[in-house]
Amino acid sequence: MSINQILDIAGSGMAAQRLRVQLIASNIANSETTRTKEGGPYRRRDAVFQAQDLGFGDALAAAGVKVAGIQTSQEPFLTRYEPGHPDADANGIVKYPNVNPVEEMVNLTEASRSYEANIAAVRTAKSMASSALEILRVQ
Repeated sequence: MSINQILDIAGSGMAAQRLRVQLIASNIANSETTRTKEGGPYRRRDAVFQAQDLGFGDALAAAGVKVAGIQTSQEPFLTRYEPGHPDADANGIVKYPNVNPVEEMVNLTEASRSYEANIAAVRTAKSMASSALEILRVQ
């Protein structure tokens, strides 16, 4: 496996995790949004990952990561009794987004660690390339 292949694999993973972090931030920011332009409360969104063929032509053909799509949660909305709220129904019930901030923070930690693992792979590849060049320079 070449250094370029390692960098391509790590880069695809970093791009996928970056999008995941952006979606998590959007979920947290909209965790109290009861009215959207689509109508109704905000729905939680998450990235769906899939193996990506990076065209290496060997056993690692499906070594990269790509975002296959963005999935919108169909879980039921949270409800609260708030009769004075402008979005309350006739019974005083307000529907809130199906976003659990604790779950989102766990997902954020996981995405951050995955991103860091890819950074470590890039650093290791860089170190290997530097060592190889140093060996060639000494001879």
